[in-house]
Amino acid sequence: MRITRRETFNAAHRLYRPDWDDMKNMEVFGKCSNPRWHGHNYVLFVTVEGSVDLQTGFVINLKELSRIIEEHVIQKLDHKNINLEVDFMQGKLASTENLAIGIWQQLEQPVTDAGGSLFCVKLIETENNFVEYFGS
Repeated sequence: MRITRRETFNAAHRLYRPDWDDMKNMEVFGKCSNPRWHGHNYVLFVTVEGSVDLQTGFVINLKELSRIIEEHVIQKLDHKNINLEVDFMQGKLASTENLAIGIWQQLEQPVTDAGGSLFCVKLIETENNFVEYFGS
């Protein structure tokens, strides 16, 4: 059985490599390499799988899953600059792909400790772009 929790956050970022000049960054990343940053209203779906607990009827208590996501992800990302302020993204290119991997890494152990198994992190950046990560 799988269950999914939806959360949202707003964050700014810039796609760029500091070892490239501005021209190369613009060539590869386009307007997403704007030196003055840009932001998104992200939508995050966290899917947990497991057996249904006979006593509670839950795969995982959604109240607990929401708390885990809030503590380990939303508080770190919401209204932040991903490149400058998010500890788990330091030294990484702030792409949606890398952000999804980082979110997975923040959630995997707490979800396991709560009795579930992380199945998928789906991160929607825009209405046209999203990534899904299923772990390594």
